[in-house]
Amino acid sequence: MTTQVLERPVFAWATAVLVFYSVVCFSVETPPDRSPGTLAFLRVSEAVVVVIFTVEYLYRIYTAESRLRFIFSFYGVVDLLAILPFYLATSIDLRALRLLRFLRIIRVLKLARYNQAIARFGRALYLVKEELFIFTIGSLIMLYLAAVGIYHFGHEAQPAVYRSIFDSLWWAVATLTTVGYGDIYPVTVGGRLFTFFVFMLGLGLVAVPTGILASALSSVRRQQELDAASDKD
Repeated sequence: MTTQVLERPVFAWATAVLVFYSVVCFSVETPPDRSPGTLAFLRVSEAVVVVIFTVEYLYRIYTAESRLRFIFSFYGVVDLLAILPFYLATSIDLRALRLLRFLRIIRVLKLARYNQAIARFGRALYLVKEELFIFTIGSLIMLYLAAVGIYHFGHEAQPAVYRSIFDSLWWAVATLTTVGYGDIYPVTVGGRLFTFFVFMLGLGLVAVPTGILASALSSVRRQQELDAASDKD
């Protein structure tokens, strides 16, 4: 037997149902007025789901051509993270239990293995990884310069708001991403003009990676269509 068994549509649908069921159980755990019976049912459900995913993970390792390569691959890491919080929660400090419970939501990423659209998106990200890396570095530089600029224009007029560059970074994030929460805003003329300039840069900041990814997705889609046409011939 090989991993082809795990790639069949029936198993893919079963995995999707288990993932969504696990997400629903995760949500049902959050209300404070849960009954003891509900808690017991959720614990049993979690254990059953984890056992199934553990068997799947071990089977994939057993049948993989290169076991180490699978373990450290994207899907291998996702499969491990889908079950690891359950086992760690039995032996870790209770203060970290909340974080471990949150990590269970990573199980949703298991659906990426069976979705062609997500797979295309992953290939598109890989194609433009260098461009996105350079863009990310440039964005971080712009973020820092925006924080420095607003600190220069707003510190004297609003010392309690723009106390330091680190405080100004929150304003820079909200403005460059065009969110504009309004909890921190300049009152000086220079600060407002600078805000307008940063806001206009933020519009481009959002548009550039969108264009890069759209172009890459189109390229991946065309390549898949060409491969499909060549297979038919």
